[in-house]
Amino acid sequence: MPHPTTTSNRSTERTGTKPVAWIPYEPKELPELPDGLECHLWDGTDLYPTAPEDVRFLTGFPGAGGYESLFAAVSRTTRLDVLQVLSSGYDYLVPHLDTLPPGTRVCTGQGVHAEATAELGVTLLLASARGVPRFAQRQRTGTWTPAVHTTLRDKRVMVVGQGAVGSAVAKRLGPFGCDVVRTARTARTGPGGPVVHGAADLPALLPTVDAVVLCAPLTEETRGSFDASRLALLKDGAILVNVGRGELVDTGALTHEVTSGRLRAALDVTDPEPLPSGHPLWRQPEVLLTPHVGAFTDAFADDSVAFLVRQLHRYARGEDLANTVLVR
Repeated sequence: MPHPTTTSNRSTERTGTKPVAWIPYEPKELPELPDGLECHLWDGTDLYPTAPEDVRFLTGFPGAGGYESLFAAVSRTTRLDVLQVLSSGYDYLVPHLDTLPPGTRVCTGQGVHAEATAELGVTLLLASARGVPRFAQRQRTGTWTPAVHTTLRDKRVMVVGQGAVGSAVAKRLGPFGCDVVRTARTARTGPGGPVVHGAADLPALLPTVDAVVLCAPLTEETRGSFDASRLALLKDGAILVNVGRGELVDTGALTHEVTSGRLRAALDVTDPEPLPSGHPLWRQPEVLLTPHVGAFTDAFADDSVAFLVRQLHRYARGEDLANTVLVR
């Protein structure tokens, strides 16, 4: 199984006549790369495998230098056709879009890691419902205190966002016996009524649900959408799970609700991220925190490689690319 590298001893060199692609995997380890591209390993550092101005297809991966090294590399490109990121979202790119050469296509990895992220979303919901955060705290002190907690059976669970992750979460909740309420920006109606409720329905629906799982992308419409007023609509004891983006939630308002004991929360993403070391959410017994690891399983590399190889073949053949979210 190939993995992104974190070290580099390569020097910058000029290339041949084929379009140049930088990828976060060793090319010789990848299956059936297209012959029409000259692929080079780039590990996300400031040691570049070729001259940046020659790059036509650049795959962004945090690597050792984080996304700042990606932005630095992008700023030096002049012929870039495609900026491919392996994350589902691209909100972190928005402040740097002006550095892209005109005509650059920005593509995401949306859907590639949906199953893994959905799995964590359901895990967080189930763990929170069954009192795992409190039991884990008591384990550290050797305290054996049985307690009654919530089952998911017959509970009404709202899934916000019906992209790849939200759809996968909703699918997984069915076998638990949940009444799943699907919501998205735009309503979708079937023969029997709403299949997916629109954002306008949220105020009426929130008081009726026992839990909310946030899977929506971060946009200007969704930023801060779960603020104090919407959180206040949730019934006492409701659970908020966030595997979307931290900025979907007003952190101050959520902190108030959980410290008062009215709501429970399970968060894989936060705002800010990470939370400061002294933040109250770290210490709340009804809050479960994971460090933005929804996609990171032992399947990450294989899933990313399979997607990236398909994308490189599309590019080499001049075909439309998957998950093109904008053109500069």
